[in-house]
Amino acid sequence: MLIDLHTHSTASDGTDAPAQVVLDAATAGLDVVALTDHDTTAGWDEAADAAREHGVALVRGTEVSARSSGISIHLLSYLQDPTHPALTAELDRTREARVGRARAIVDLLAADYPITWDDVLEHSRDAVVVGRPHIADALVARGVVPDRDAAFTHLLASSGPYYVPHYAPDGPDAVRAIRAAGGVPVFAHPGADGRGRIVPDRVFDRLAAAGLAGIEVHHRDHSPQQRARLTAIADRLGLFVTGSSDYHGAGKANRLGENLTAPEVLGAIEEQGMTKVVRP
Repeated sequence: MLIDLHTHSTASDGTDAPAQVVLDAATAGLDVVALTDHDTTAGWDEAADAAREHGVALVRGTEVSARSSGISIHLLSYLQDPTHPALTAELDRTREARVGRARAIVDLLAADYPITWDDVLEHSRDAVVVGRPHIADALVARGVVPDRDAAFTHLLASSGPYYVPHYAPDGPDAVRAIRAAGGVPVFAHPGADGRGRIVPDRVFDRLAAAGLAGIEVHHRDHSPQQRARLTAIADRLGLFVTGSSDYHGAGKANRLGENLTAPEVLGAIEEQGMTKVVRP
């Protein structure tokens, strides 16, 4: 069974509509795919209809923005109640903060490069969450950089002059909100040191104490050393291990199914989650 538990659509910063992500998953031979857009569940219904049509099981989820030890982190929430106020309040606040942050970044960039807020909106038409990837796409369209990766490396990096932080809940608070909503929280790509600073080991202990269920170990941004480190942490804390593509369509080089999750781990997620996997 081929299971990929981390993808993005145009509801956040992917380039394909939710239905297209599911169709692409079917074409890639996946049996199960999760749609986990940033801080939103807006793509769930469209993806669920496509899953039934194309014969792929769908795990509905969200990639929740958070912070810990002053570092931005992401938590994958699987099978939560999308209407639960504990989590929706945080997602609403984070989305609003993301928009304000994106505007501030564009204002800074506009002093040096030919980019406007309207350019960004043109590249985030269907997105509920407007973020740095849409700014990157606008910079590509303007010919400032060749692709998204170059934009993040040279202009949008967290250590760069155009970086602006945004509100996100403290990591343990986000884990507790996910659990309150009946979701299953998994720490997304925590060893991706190419994206910026990564959290120290003690943060995993805090998250586990709050109810963390698993760690996304198998991810293209993790070196063999980081995979070994994260596996050891998961073993020590009794957390399960997942593997995922973090697919964004044409927005990144990540390919569906390039990292996979074991069927028994999916079973554990189903046992803990409040909602059901959508099956064809």
